[in-house]
Amino acid sequence: MIQGAVFLVSAILMLVVAATFIFVALNASKKAVAYPPLLEKSYSMRAKFFWVLSIAGILILVVTTLDLPYAATRGDVPGNAKLVDVDGRQWFWNISQTEFEKGDVVVFSVTASDVTHGLGIYGPNLRMLNQTQAMPGYSNALEVTFGEPGEYKLMCMEYCGLAHHAMVTAVTVSE
Repeated sequence: MIQGAVFLVSAILMLVVAATFIFVALNASKKAVAYPPLLEKSYSMRAKFFWVLSIAGILILVVTTLDLPYAATRGDVPGNAKLVDVDGRQWFWNISQTEFEKGDVVVFSVTASDVTHGLGIYGPNLRMLNQTQAMPGYSNALEVTFGEPGEYKLMCMEYCGLAHHAMVTAVTVSE
């Protein structure tokens, strides 16, 4: 809903800019006008338009950024969430818990001990559900709700060396 409103506001602002350019282009060669008064009026309009666009841009940035899936990194972790530590190492995932129930909300705290890894979580049908980076000295939070039972795979998505292809760990979700 917010994304639709932001798109509508952005589209209207782009139409206003386009209409202004068209208006200026159509009226540029009609008749000669005294330049100094026109210059003063155009600078005044341009300054107002600049501030309107700047404020709209900042508002759009704030509204759309709040909707990004980084709630866990802002500290908005649900009270019913299970916190699970994930440490990427060449060439395995060290994970603190591997068994969950359907509907569990899990917040993975993802880091790496050696090189950069990419943690991809794949569902029972091997379709990617979520992903984040695992980097040494940094922790990323990734919130996942397990919607169906089965075996989920945690796979490395960042080439990390010779056994990169074998960096797969399974978690089980029961009914």
